[in-house]
Amino acid sequence: MSMFSLAEIEKSISSKHQQHLENKAIASTISLAEQQQANLASEFAKQLYERIIKFDQELDAENEVGMRLVSFGQTITFHVSDVGYYNPSMILFLGNTEGNRVELVQHVSQISFLLMALPKSNPESPKRTIGFIQPSD
Repeated sequence: MSMFSLAEIEKSISSKHQQHLENKAIASTISLAEQQQANLASEFAKQLYERIIKFDQELDAENEVGMRLVSFGQTITFHVSDVGYYNPSMILFLGNTEGNRVELVQHVSQISFLLMALPKSNPESPKRTIGFIQPSD
């Protein structure tokens, strides 16, 4: 029968407790990194893009994706041509309204818009597909 001293038992418990704390710290760090990745504009833009594509697929050939933004009491409606992002937190929408080019750059926490069907800008041309802009590193 082996006998352990009280000091050896305490040392073993302390070592196991220290290892447990280290494992817990590593798991917390990994979880935090995953959360930070999920909150990047690139992830947000990916979800927006998927939603816009789904909306576009439900439209007929005479309509294309439009957006209506309401901010500071003003309403802006425009045809969407591209969606992009700048990490960590900026989303970019490109398009046109009444023949004028528009570019909306907005923080992910401020985005609020209405997707809508708009008659094609040029009825004779084929329906445009929405582009997705990825910044070059």
